[in-house]
Amino acid sequence: MAKKKSKFVCQECGYESAKWMGKCPACHQWNTLVEEVVSKDPARHVFQADNSASKKPEKITAIHSEKEPRITTKMPELNRVLGGGIVPGSLVLIGGDPGIGKSTLLLQVSSQLADKGMPVLYISGEESARQTKLRADRLSINSEELYVLPETNLAEVVNQIESIDPKFVVIDSIQTIYREEVTSAPGSVSQVRECTSELMRVAKSKGIPIFIVGHVTKEGSIAGPRLLEHMVDAVLYFEGEQHHTFRILRGVKNRFGSTNEMGIFEMKEKGLEEVDNPSEIFLEERSQGAAGSTIVASMEGTRPVLVEIQALISPTTFGNPRRMATGLDHNRVPLLMAVLEKRVGLLLQNQDAYLKVAGGVKLDEPAIDLAVAISIASSFRNQASKADDVVVGEVGLTGEIRRVARIEQRVQEAAKLGFKRVIIPQKNLEGWTPPDNIEVVGVNTVQEALSITLGER
Repeated sequence: MAKKKSKFVCQECGYESAKWMGKCPACHQWNTLVEEVVSKDPARHVFQADNSASKKPEKITAIHSEKEPRITTKMPELNRVLGGGIVPGSLVLIGGDPGIGKSTLLLQVSSQLADKGMPVLYISGEESARQTKLRADRLSINSEELYVLPETNLAEVVNQIESIDPKFVVIDSIQTIYREEVTSAPGSVSQVRECTSELMRVAKSKGIPIFIVGHVTKEGSIAGPRLLEHMVDAVLYFEGEQHHTFRILRGVKNRFGSTNEMGIFEMKEKGLEEVDNPSEIFLEERSQGAAGSTIVASMEGTRPVLVEIQALISPTTFGNPRRMATGLDHNRVPLLMAVLEKRVGLLLQNQDAYLKVAGGVKLDEPAIDLAVAISIASSFRNQASKADDVVVGEVGLTGEIRRVARIEQRVQEAAKLGFKRVIIPQKNLEGWTPPDNIEVVGVNTVQEALSITLGER
């Protein structure tokens, strides 16, 4: 009997090797190479070229740019993350932890589009039709144009798309779909790559928007080859904790709109509901007059969001003090504490530091530096900052406060929520007129900002 030819494929980066290796030479991860049987059909990877019309290079000045039409849902938060709505023919990947609400969100969107008279095909590779119906009953979904198909064979999925001719398709999930010509197991690098490529061809050729659900690894990234995220038009992450009701839909890639947009939902008994004003939600349980609490105006895409940064500084009982952070980069904490020691004179080398962004939001922009520094100093001095202050600014290693982007939107959001004063970099005062109902104070150094927010010491 002839021995089957096989290869070893890295599950992280897609690197292929003729022999097994403990460490992938491409991504340097251990134990990620998995054996896959190579098909004898040499034409399996050959794609049919469209020769119906010859394509020639065009001058970029002669190409007519047209605004992409959008399919709007009844969820403005989702429309914002997608750049204004769903683009026909787009392939969108949505990932998130198990049980976070990915299937619930897509089933609600499918129902909304079906209620508009648009045929929707929901492919469920993980649940039976009856299980999907039970979720639909819980969400009060009963649309005539919503079709459910429990299928994992890609050929049958494509046949049903040809038969029904839907206007919207959901694949839940891509790790369960397989192609018969590929001999590896569903969810492998080869299967995910081939199935996504075929779905992309269907979406582009028929102009059907397709949403595919992707599993995530324990590190939080989407499982499978990184090529998967490069192939699709948009990548959305559904974040949050199962023990909290708030969910954050974040766009990390979007060919039809801006990235890093954020939509906030609340999980309730009847499904996901939108949060119209997330700043009020994040600040509603704030303790007044508590030391170590500072409000910062952060930008999530094009949306300003006011969140609370909390710090707890306490003397350490060990030789090496602890530095822990939740919701922000943990490397930023020791950096800012070193600036406070060197430039302000706070003795923090024998202090444990615990920082948290209240509400479960993850912040990753330099504009939160000044708020983090003030929270640390406030907790260390056990002196509360003013409850109606908002702080924005990037802190340099020499203690200077550097300008930040979109300062107008940040200040307007603070004024809308009733804050009386906002501390910003001095350079950001140029070129615009602040609102009348809020005081705007410019600062040049961390020492100056601490003097204004906490008073002289």
